[in-house]
Amino acid sequence: MADTWRRALAAETGVHTLEHEWVEKYDLPVTFAGEIAVSPSEVLETRQIRRTDRSTQFALVSAREAWDDSGLGEIDGERLGVVVSSGIGGIWTIMDAWDTIRDRGARRVLPMTIPMLMPNAPAANISVEYGAKAGAHAPVSACASGAEAIAMGIEMIRNGRADVVLAGGTEAPIHPMPIASFAKMQALSTRNDDPAGASRPYDVTRDGFVMGEGAGVIVLESLEHAEARGAKIYAELAGVGMSSDAYDVAPPDPSGAGQERAMRFAIEDAGVEPSSVVHVNAHGTSTPAGDLVEAQAIARVCGGDTLVTATKSMTGHLLGGAGALETIFTILALKERKVPPTINVTQPEPELPVDLVRDVPRDLPDGELVAINNAFGFGGHNVALVVKSF
Repeated sequence: MADTWRRALAAETGVHTLEHEWVEKYDLPVTFAGEIAVSPSEVLETRQIRRTDRSTQFALVSAREAWDDSGLGEIDGERLGVVVSSGIGGIWTIMDAWDTIRDRGARRVLPMTIPMLMPNAPAANISVEYGAKAGAHAPVSACASGAEAIAMGIEMIRNGRADVVLAGGTEAPIHPMPIASFAKMQALSTRNDDPAGASRPYDVTRDGFVMGEGAGVIVLESLEHAEARGAKIYAELAGVGMSSDAYDVAPPDPSGAGQERAMRFAIEDAGVEPSSVVHVNAHGTSTPAGDLVEAQAIARVCGGDTLVTATKSMTGHLLGGAGALETIFTILALKERKVPPTINVTQPEPELPVDLVRDVPRDLPDGELVAINNAFGFGGHNVALVVKSF
């Protein structure tokens, strides 16, 4: 977390040309992505690597870091929950199993294939590792999955099912099939000659999102439980808002009405005024269809002075992991009172109705702060989370 946050504040990109033989072998139209900096094989035990998909490996690494940072020790497993989602699931496992069947026959498929590829595998593995018995869940809502997982974790605590929940999202989509498929629907940037500059949310020259991979997991805890043990508290997750567009299975409703409703629901749930929102970590994927729709919705809800950033410009789009990673960025922005920048915006939309933080971080004021993290997914899924400084 610390290194990722440092690099975000330094406006450093994690996007680069892919150095894999399969890029040339399959003549992929997009040859770059935002790959994770440290391989899970450097962190996890060999047995876990062999029995888990890459997406689960990311989630386990993130969960361990979050757990260790929290200072939680022994806890009643019946009061501990897990909600960790993936938008796609174990794509590497699925494709490897098919390759095995095609090339070597059905008898050579690994016996752990199904437990490895199922979308709930990250949540299941984390629940086993920490003995979480209050529930292990994996709501799947495409690119809103990680944020929806956090929303569900909040509800688990609110309704009394758990005192502590490990919540977040994960994705490992940097594989030939997802890259080829997203490229075919013209969702990906094709700036193969400029990978670092390809993700450019709110720029008039944007031509699609950049694939990313990774995971984000946070420890959610009731205030009573946290204060009783003297926990280190980063921020308060104060409000949840969700809606659906019912417009199309891919592009968002161009009116932005569903996104606006989600933000308004979250603000109402948090018991704050829209004018109190000082910062929004936007979904901001760098797609021609999506960016301006969201900016207009933010302006209608919060006004034009709210500091908006789109950190996918540096990380790429983690799909099901994006909402979780960007919730972490939102939490740290309030704790550190510093908004990370959006990079690569050289020609901003001329009618951009929000105050976009570009190139360098911007300071947030003293006092109580309120922020929103937005996450929207294919299928018209809209999730907004309100974060308050603590």
